[in-house]
Amino acid sequence: MNAVTKHVSAGTVPNCEPKFQIEIEGMTCASCVRRVEKAIAAATGVANASVNLATERAEVTFAGKPDLAPVLGAIADAGFAAREETIELAIDGMTCASCVARIERALKAEPGVTQAIVNLATERASVRVVAGAADVSVLAKVISEAGYEARPVATDATEEGRRKGREAEMHALARALGIAAVLTLPVVILEMGSHLVPAFHHWVMMTLSDWNWRIQFVLTTLVLFGPGLRFFSKGIPALFRGAPDMNALVALGSGAAWTYSLVATFLPGLLPEGTANVYYEAAAVIVTLILLGRFLEARAKGRTGEAIKKLVGLQAKTARIVRDGVTQDVPLSEVRHGDLVVVRPGEKIAVDGEIVEGSSFVDEAMITGEPVPVAKGIGAEVVGGTINKSGSFTFRATKVGSETLLAQIIRMVEAAQGAKLPIQAMVDRVTAWFVPAVMAAAAVTFGIWLLVGPQPALSYALVNAVAVLIIACPCAMGLATPTSIMVGTGRAAELGVLFRKGDALQTLRDASVIALDKTGTLTAGRPDLTDFVISAGFDEDEVLRFVASAEARSEHPVAEAIAHAARRRGLALAVVTDFEAVPGFGVRGTVHDRLVETGADRMMDRLGLDISAFAPTAARLADEGKTPLYAAVDGRVAAIIAVADPIKESTPAAISALHALGLKVAMVTGDNRRTAEAIGRRIGIDKIVAEVLPDGKVEAVKRLGAGGARVAFVGDGINDAPALAAADVGIAIGTGTDIAIESADVVLMSGDLNGVANAISLSKATIRNIGQNLFWAFAYNAALIPVAAGLLYPVSGTLLSPMLAAGAMGLSSVFVLSNALRLKRFRTPLAASRRFLDQPELAVAK
Repeated sequence: MNAVTKHVSAGTVPNCEPKFQIEIEGMTCASCVRRVEKAIAAATGVANASVNLATERAEVTFAGKPDLAPVLGAIADAGFAAREETIELAIDGMTCASCVARIERALKAEPGVTQAIVNLATERASVRVVAGAADVSVLAKVISEAGYEARPVATDATEEGRRKGREAEMHALARALGIAAVLTLPVVILEMGSHLVPAFHHWVMMTLSDWNWRIQFVLTTLVLFGPGLRFFSKGIPALFRGAPDMNALVALGSGAAWTYSLVATFLPGLLPEGTANVYYEAAAVIVTLILLGRFLEARAKGRTGEAIKKLVGLQAKTARIVRDGVTQDVPLSEVRHGDLVVVRPGEKIAVDGEIVEGSSFVDEAMITGEPVPVAKGIGAEVVGGTINKSGSFTFRATKVGSETLLAQIIRMVEAAQGAKLPIQAMVDRVTAWFVPAVMAAAAVTFGIWLLVGPQPALSYALVNAVAVLIIACPCAMGLATPTSIMVGTGRAAELGVLFRKGDALQTLRDASVIALDKTGTLTAGRPDLTDFVISAGFDEDEVLRFVASAEARSEHPVAEAIAHAARRRGLALAVVTDFEAVPGFGVRGTVHDRLVETGADRMMDRLGLDISAFAPTAARLADEGKTPLYAAVDGRVAAIIAVADPIKESTPAAISALHALGLKVAMVTGDNRRTAEAIGRRIGIDKIVAEVLPDGKVEAVKRLGAGGARVAFVGDGINDAPALAAADVGIAIGTGTDIAIESADVVLMSGDLNGVANAISLSKATIRNIGQNLFWAFAYNAALIPVAAGLLYPVSGTLLSPMLAAGAMGLSSVFVLSNALRLKRFRTPLAASRRFLDQPELAVAK
């Protein structure tokens, strides 16, 4: 499956704007991001554009029909390229050249397709697409609509393909770094050794003489125009376009040092007397150290995407399907709608579907967080990526490829990782003028030193101007926010918290009121028998069996809870005769020739039965928020019964955790106020909003947010959609297969309320981490640019070598990445019932 897909299609949300993600090659710093973003935003038909340096992707939203040609042109004009990939498709049903032409036309009309070649003899199509703009399922659908069938043969758009691409980039950087280091070392020894060791200087002058500088020239030239050519090939065109970036700064700095040294070596008469010095070692070391920084960045950035790797790792690689009566193993990408898939014990379920034969227990911890396997029989739904435990069964595939639940989860995580938080807007504004400002500062530095600096003034001016250019590279600024977002949202996914909307990561931190829906959120979401107290002279099991047998004939949820409790005790339900449901009162029936009547107190009053003996018990139940029912057998009150939606075991601890985070907790429920307040007292709720009709929850959220309070509403993601959308942050909890609900900003995979505290804590930790990164990036530049310009020289004689500047620049980016990676070790305030990805059996499952 292509993990980078079209995130919104025209059929997903009514009247939505088409949105694409495009992978971009060549971006190295925040100024690159800004330039690409401005170029795309100015392209025809683009409504919005957001570019992320860490993921190297642009998210483009179109106002109308998507047309990627202007966008690709804008990216190229900005000096970058959209990454392309080839998708191979096998096509059934072609008979002649007109079939070929028809399919090629259909493919070329799809946004994102740059080339389509169909071969009738091999029955294959080779489609060149912009990475992220079209995936296998989209192309297969296009071919299907043209009247043919298509299936993927191979694609380099898989996560494995991208992993290999990252590894190839790292190997290329490592090779370039190795070559640069080997060539730079002799230059440093010849130049710096001569300054540090007088005897070595004497030996060099006596042995090499004029060849010293010439050897340095050859080695440095090989460094700059070998491993370092990448900086010049990208930086110089950026300069000519009037949009300098990091590469331009490096090319200017190292190129200036090399050019000055070249003149000093071969044409010293062109320089003022006493200024013919060489700075080959500075130029070579600058390139080598920056390559080292790039290599360390690439390795660290690879680690930021490990959550996606884990998610993709949950997928099965193959599926055993039955076609035309033949059972065969096929790659996951070749499973189609309606295929019959056979699952054996211990195997991963390949795609989503419905069981048509057999039964088993399935470990759905990946989805629900619950460790207990779930019984599955004919008609039950199964989810791709979950694990079959014991039995064997066959299911019909209902969702394949990008439609599966796991694919939706991967897209959610990718969308969150590629999102821009509101805090990023400030960074974008700064980096828009930062590189030009640095170049201006370098020019001013050069001019001041040339005019008032000590002799040789030209040498001092050159060295300090180069130091300013190198030290001020905005790499750390560009990486500060997106890397923290990638690691933070990845860690959230491991904990079963999915941020559907990236800005929720920042907004959730500012929440001051957590509004909780009661049913299904604070409670189990289903009624259960909580109290069963019998009168003297009656047997508890016998009365429960009688009552459950009568109630089993009713469809009321309370009746179902009583019948379920009896079955749990192993009580066999009896045959009921003369059954009658009395609307508004209760039920009656005959069980083993004994008259059984159950209902509320008004039912007992109607029968003329005295229930005063149960008055203390009834008062206690009312204080606990429960409504008592009564059972009579043969005209005698036999028992008082309470059925309630039980509070989840994890709820009290989760409420305490929210209080520990300094949050106010409100409960929004349709229960009567007395019942709601009783529940609220038991679990520590701060504010009760009771007797709220379903359509009144939005108004309740608005009231809770009065006075500027930020409200996060937590609901089941289905019945609470309007309230989820109205809140500052909507959190859908325990939604299971309804995970893709559009109303929520955050989705909790498990029904465990602890996930809310975990999500808020992680939001705070991530924004704090971003703040640390931005402080370092800005403070580093603010502190060291004046030093590089020579501000301390009049005071202490301190100057910053361009070599040290290059090393410090690389270390600043590595620091930011390392700090972001600390979020991988984030520990939750409360452990949820099961972590989403940290599950040993998922890691070792076949």
